[in-house]
Amino acid sequence: MTPLRFEQTYQDDWTELEAALGCVLGRRAGKSAPRSSVSGVRVAALYRRACENLALAQARCYPAYMVDRLERLTGDAHQVIYQRRIFGIARAMEMVAVDFPSAVRKHGWYVALAAATFLLPTVVVALLVYWRPELILSVVSSETAASFEQMYSASAASIGRTRTASTDWMMFGFYIRNNVSVAFQCFAGGLFAGLGTLFFLAYNGAFSGALAGYLTERGLSATFYSFIATHSAFELTAIVLSGAAGLRIGNALVAPGRLTRVQSLVLAARDSAVLLYGVTALLLIAAAVEAFWSSAIWLPPAAKYASGVVCWTAVLGYLAFQGRRAR
Repeated sequence: MTPLRFEQTYQDDWTELEAALGCVLGRRAGKSAPRSSVSGVRVAALYRRACENLALAQARCYPAYMVDRLERLTGDAHQVIYQRRIFGIARAMEMVAVDFPSAVRKHGWYVALAAATFLLPTVVVALLVYWRPELILSVVSSETAASFEQMYSASAASIGRTRTASTDWMMFGFYIRNNVSVAFQCFAGGLFAGLGTLFFLAYNGAFSGALAGYLTERGLSATFYSFIATHSAFELTAIVLSGAAGLRIGNALVAPGRLTRVQSLVLAARDSAVLLYGVTALLLIAAAVEAFWSSAIWLPPAAKYASGVVCWTAVLGYLAFQGRRAR
């Protein structure tokens, strides 16, 4: 493609992006700027396209004026998108109200693949272990299996508490460390072309299924399922979303498109950052609920199931609908 043809093909996109950026940057500088609505989603899409155009223009040694214009465009767009002058509580509220749920919907295909990779082994292994309880020894040792029975027995002083923990606060720290470790594995596995992410999602799903199937067969389903009913809304969602972020990274490495792999990886990391912020918040909530609510023996199972329904409805509704009008 000749430089003239290239410029004619993308000229309208560049002009539109320049107009949108001029509006936003003009308002921030206190200048009189058009009051037309600027769509954040549209600006982000035009920015990504301009980055691709810049990479092509540089690789093909197109005229300097064209490269300079694209460098200026992408620089201004980066400032608008990634260096917003909103800090503190206002920025955190915007992240919760708009950015995080919008990012989840934007990565819908990755979320669906991560959820399927986690849930399918969970169900299959749970059924296998329920029918053949001895298969639990293929996942954990006999001592660990026995400790699971003790942790979720009706006579336990605190449901789900390990032998090394004497208080709920100690379990709170344990849950944070364990959950963050699992989420990090699912995300960082994306650096191995996404295969690491798929492995850790499937492995943790299989482990969860094996535990559920074994405890169900042992007659401890009432204790176990009432224990996981509430905090699973936050914990499992966080694991799936960390997996989705890892798959986004993996896809950027495998299929960078017109960008170099380094450029594609940088864009993917920025794209996934909001997901990871949300995952961190969900894991903290899950650890607190698991340590101080789910483990409480004085709470009737019905209360835990009811709170579980409320939490799952709230989390799924929040991710599906929150922040749509703002976009």
